[in-house]
Amino acid sequence: MTVEAAEHAPTASEYIVHHLGHLSTQHQTKIVDFSILNVDTIFWSVFCGVIACFFMFLAARKATSGVPGRFQAFVEMVVEMVEDQSKAIVHGDRTFIAPVALTVFVWVALMNSLDFLPVDLASGILGLFGLGEMHHRIVPTADLNGTLGIALGVLALMLYYSVKIKGAGGFIHELFAAPFGIWLAPFNLLLNVIEFAAKTVSLGMRLFGNMYAGELLFLLIALLGSTATAFGFIGHVIAGSIWAIFHILIVLLQAFIFMMLTLVYLGQAHEAH
Repeated sequence: MTVEAAEHAPTASEYIVHHLGHLSTQHQTKIVDFSILNVDTIFWSVFCGVIACFFMFLAARKATSGVPGRFQAFVEMVVEMVEDQSKAIVHGDRTFIAPVALTVFVWVALMNSLDFLPVDLASGILGLFGLGEMHHRIVPTADLNGTLGIALGVLALMLYYSVKIKGAGGFIHELFAAPFGIWLAPFNLLLNVIEFAAKTVSLGMRLFGNMYAGELLFLLIALLGSTATAFGFIGHVIAGSIWAIFHILIVLLQAFIFMMLTLVYLGQAHEAH
């Protein structure tokens, strides 16, 4: 292989595959392999979590009873919105649930917002250290592992509140007796297990699908600029600007939907069939 062939510019497919690859502990050959960790997803998830906690702590520490500043007013709007939604959906003790919903909204919104960073930023930074060929993805919610991980946390809370509110015996009885009565216990159990699984999978898949599609579209728009034509440049600028503006709505909407579904599922755990 000649030097020119080895240093050729990547094709469109190679460019997309490179940017959609993960910085993993090892190469994945199986469809499911729990021994492999996507280091980039873990890092950016924790990073956004720390930032979210820092800003919430800062808002609580600087809160005043007088006329609030812009930052305090914004945080109060978000907190009030989450509080109103939790009050309308969850009929019970919301001492822990409302803060969980607030955490979910802020955390997911921050992780989604990483999609606004330039698509070549990560590879460019890694290239400064001689690691330009290393795969790296910035958006944790565009990784199914990340979104399903959060969804599993919601599932754990659903099961916890089901047992806490109804008691272990009441929850087990509901699994076997609802919705068709105890005489159809096997079918009731199957339906309830499927319901819990469907809630968890759909919760993670919905967020992943929307953010992955958005990330892929950003990559396709970026490729327009590589055509070195007037159409490519104009399309790159116009399409990129329009999609970036529209993506602001998607980022916030997906965080809101994830929070609302979390509240709905936890609210259902407080109710008996």
